Amino acid sequence: MKNINPMLQIEPNKTNTKDLHQYLLSIVGPRPIALASTIDIHNNNNLSPFSFFNIFSANPPIAIFSPARRVRNNTEKDTLKNIKQVKEVVINIVNYQLVEKASISSGEYEPEIDEFIKAGLTPIASEKIKPFRVKESPVQMECKVNQILELGKNGGAGNLIICEIVLIHINKNILNKENGIDQNKIKLVGRMGGSWYSKGFDEALFKIQKPDKNCGIGLDKIPNKIKNNPIFNESEICKLATINKLPGKHEIQLFKNSTETIEIDKIKNENEREKKIQLKVKDCLENGNIEEAWKYLLY
Repeated sequence: MKNINPMLQIEPNKTNTKDLHQYLLSIVGPRPIALASTIDIHNNNNLSPFSFFNIFSANPPIAIFSPARRVRNNTEKDTLKNIKQVKEVVINIVNYQLVEKASISSGEYEPEIDEFIKAGLTPIASEKIKPFRVKESPVQMECKVNQILELGKNGGAGNLIICEIVLIHINKNILNKENGIDQNKIKLVGRMGGSWYSKGFDEALFKIQKPDKNCGIGLDKIPNKIKNNPIFNESEICKLATINKLPGKHEIQLFKNSTETIEIDKIKNENEREKKIQLKVKDCLENGNIEEAWKYLLY
């Protein structure tokens, strides 16, 4: 039988590094961006963005980013050279307001050229380390470099910079009332393939209900009449599967006697009544009220 949906297969050891690099950047994303500030032994500032970056531990607080060797000519980036000399770095978080200036700083300037000046960014002194912070960044993390892990010698090879965070600076304007970070205020962006970026705020945000800590019931426990009902999409069915246990008979009886079901009870037409229940279920799922959605389903 002819394959109507063939898969492109790529063997890394048989693929040009430049092409492989672009495939990988387009496949894995969006990636957070670290705007890394370093300094050399002659006190020259360097600033450069890296999207091979993430948080890997909270105790101790560890961030890792990777300045890869240039694919074009197999040379080291100034960030890596500086860190080998002064094992400290500020990881400045890149948001929507900062991303274009961060991109400017990615230019391959000579080591003595200050990217703070080129990108129009403001250096401010760190408290525990030598490299400067970026004032415009909503979060700045002062880090000591614990280890540099070289992944290869050829162009495109990464160098994992394993950093221990020693001090975090957070702009109070991005906090919510509980002193947590508001995603719609920090306005994070992510790096994708080519010249593409993604937003992590406004309409781009969506929530997924986490399964109960004691494990959700799973998709296999949802009755087929619910799973196969075309009114519910796959996302809604998955949300129903996150509940730890279904409401019991006593809970359902209490729900039947509550004000929530008064308007449903007034509907005499069975089809109209079922449609109303389904709309209630969808509304509950949209608002994260999984248990109430099940009460309507079992009503």
